[in-house]
Amino acid sequence: MIGLTNLTTNGHAFLEPKLNRRRALFVLDKVDEILSWERHAEQEKDTRFVELGRYLCEVRAGQYWRLENLGSFDDFLTKRFPESRRKAYYLMAIHEQLPRRIHHDLQQVGWSKAAELVKVARRDGDRFDCATWLHKAIELPKEGFKREVEKHLTGQETEPWEIIYFKLYKSQLPVIERALETAALMLGASKSRGYCLEMICADFLAGAHLEGGDFNSLLFALGRLYSLLPDPQKMEFVQQMAKVQ
Repeated sequence: MIGLTNLTTNGHAFLEPKLNRRRALFVLDKVDEILSWERHAEQEKDTRFVELGRYLCEVRAGQYWRLENLGSFDDFLTKRFPESRRKAYYLMAIHEQLPRRIHHDLQQVGWSKAAELVKVARRDGDRFDCATWLHKAIELPKEGFKREVEKHLTGQETEPWEIIYFKLYKSQLPVIERALETAALMLGASKSRGYCLEMICADFLAGAHLEGGDFNSLLFALGRLYSLLPDPQKMEFVQQMAKVQ
């Protein structure tokens, strides 16, 4: 709600901060300078993002956007970041959430890794080991570092992923949805649709290679099917196989 005026709490109105026009002009010029630099010197994006985040925080706190007759800080961000305001909020969080002593070193990791560091800092609070996490951010590639952060936040291992797009006709959707729902009943509601689709494909491969005699591919497909089963069903499967032997 920062930037909105005429709000009241406990009978007291929020007052607009006194506008320091000279400082506001300086900061707004700095914001535009860095944004222009980013557009014309791509390599500078990951060296001035901390500075940009600091100036954006000051624009919000001092309501410098009023100098341009804008209605709110969001209007200011929409003007400066027409493609996405999300990055602006990430940069501000980097400035506000990460310890000042590592701000200079963040230039080595880039803003996207620094945004991941913010997640850890928020989660750990006073226990945030900034030196260790900064070292990881410097050493690991971007996707590897994101997985390390995800593992720390959730306690679970993650693996690389990607989104695949392909066209489906509306007439095909009922069959596909029915198949995914059936797989979800077997795997459990917590499993993603991606896992459900993999099980369907693995089941198809197992049947196809059973008839074709490609036993290496059959073993692979059966192994994937087994790995996708919930733990109780895995135990039941092992017990049934022991009886067969």
